[in-house]
Amino acid sequence: MATFKDFRNSVKPNWCPGCGDFSVQAAIQRAAANVGIEPHELAVVAGIGCSGRIAGYINSYGFHGIHGRALPIAQGVKMANRNLNVIASGGDGDGFAIGMAHTVHAIRRNIDITYVVMDNQIYGLTKGQTSPRSAQGFVTKSTPGGAIEPSLKPLEVALSSGATFVAQGFSTDIKELTALIEAGIQHKGFSFINVFSPCVTYNKINTYEWFKEHLTKLSDIEGYDSSNRELAMHTVMDKEGLVTGIIYQDTETKSYQEKVPGYSEQPLADLDMNLTEDQFNELVKEFL
Repeated sequence: MATFKDFRNSVKPNWCPGCGDFSVQAAIQRAAANVGIEPHELAVVAGIGCSGRIAGYINSYGFHGIHGRALPIAQGVKMANRNLNVIASGGDGDGFAIGMAHTVHAIRRNIDITYVVMDNQIYGLTKGQTSPRSAQGFVTKSTPGGAIEPSLKPLEVALSSGATFVAQGFSTDIKELTALIEAGIQHKGFSFINVFSPCVTYNKINTYEWFKEHLTKLSDIEGYDSSNRELAMHTVMDKEGLVTGIIYQDTETKSYQEKVPGYSEQPLADLDMNLTEDQFNELVKEFL
């Protein structure tokens, strides 16, 4: 059985010292080992940005896609090879700006993959511009007078888009974050996990200390029921999205794969895709 160390490789992350993404990487590696996945059974698909580099830092199949396109790639991987456990990852700019349409439609399809968003409320790789998650009034190089737009609310978007698994973690609480990712991997359907992963270089507002002062654990709320969607939405709105834990989980709705006719048959990845010369010539006839 694989251990945490088996998901390490020799590539040294070049994130800034103190970046929350280090903990997210460790949580993914620990979660994969804890649920019994082997490195060859895991595919990590990432977008662009600081967080997008994570696909190259884990000993598994990895794909570093283009900006905002991690989810289409991840969905294709899962549809082609159901035997792979697929984790898509990216930052808040990647998932909630150029990739927002893909995020919403992947959620509503309920494809059986896990999406981990490293949310630092800023564009870090391009040196500190406002992201869709930056608060109103947030001062950056692109908004020297303060952002005039309100920040996007990803948990509310996920819940209203029909997500069957919604969770949120904090990078310093690696024990809880690992448990959330484990639950996301084991969930049959689309698992949306937003992670507060502070940018220590460009975001001097939403710091580790700021989150420690403002976050509420759902496990500390008496009577909270993660199977109650209405309660989940009410709690998220009441706490302004500053909660951690499993926010909502629906175990009854079937995944996209379970609804596709013929998907339960032999996986596409296992089919013999070789063509004879006669088959090839027949296929290209219409193009000649």
